[in-house]
Amino acid sequence: MNFNTKAIHGGQKHDESTGAVMQPIFQTSTYAQTSPGINKGYEYSRGANPTRNALENNFAVLENGSHGFAFSSGLSAIDCVLRILKPGDEIITGDDLYGGTYRMFTKLFQKYGLNFSFVDATKVENITNAISKSTKLVWLETPTNPLMNIVDIEEITKATKAKDSNILVAVDNTFATPYLQKPLDLGADIVMHSATKYLGGHSDLVMGALIVKDADLAKELHFIQFAAGAIAGPMDSFLALRGIKTLHVRMQRHCENGKVIANFLSNHEKVDEVFYPGFESHPNHHIAKKTNERFWRNGFF
Repeated sequence: MNFNTKAIHGGQKHDESTGAVMQPIFQTSTYAQTSPGINKGYEYSRGANPTRNALENNFAVLENGSHGFAFSSGLSAIDCVLRILKPGDEIITGDDLYGGTYRMFTKLFQKYGLNFSFVDATKVENITNAISKSTKLVWLETPTNPLMNIVDIEEITKATKAKDSNILVAVDNTFATPYLQKPLDLGADIVMHSATKYLGGHSDLVMGALIVKDADLAKELHFIQFAAGAIAGPMDSFLALRGIKTLHVRMQRHCENGKVIANFLSNHEKVDEVFYPGFESHPNHHIAKKTNERFWRNGFF
């Protein structure tokens, strides 16, 4: 399937009981069991819900992963990743991050013993030079919020794994979406989304997503999600599935509009600077162009 078809049909199947082409909303907390511990794969909706599972399957297909997880917010998805770590572990990340991510790193997890190094992630050597024996995670965001910096996921992942193959690389892919780039294909271990934004697309839900390829990592993330309980509800899952069906159309128009707006602002007498990776003047234009040639078929150019 190409991406457009994946957005509509990826990971989906018709409802077996009715033939409905849209996933039903299973607004239930518990499920009947034929005997204790014997069920149809569902026993309590914190662990699994058919509507949420359908969305999670779609997440996985869109990002070329094998396992997807839907959370109650983007920040709860980040929280789940950090819970893999233990006191004394180090996370290397960029110095231009979404404010909520920075707040979580510095105001919450630092006091629990995690150490964070903030570097200019647009230069690969800044990441590799910061790696120590305590480094367990590299957290990337590209394009960044708010300065639209572009990070070379593939080169950073290669360089990181060359120093220590056990270091996990996670990428916040919210701004680009899988329509424009697929971090797992570039070697990353974890992809995160605030599905509140482009994936949902209609400003009517708050949701987060994680997608991975490794089965053991997926098992660990699922346990943390189940134990901590930050799951997406069935109604929000239904809305996100509906929104994703138009992702390809919306992203194409977003890119077209963004280019027009960037050009307009760059020629406006009251605007001093425009942060737009499609401009050759942007410091990361060369990275954006390389990524564009591989994945960004309609983005920024």
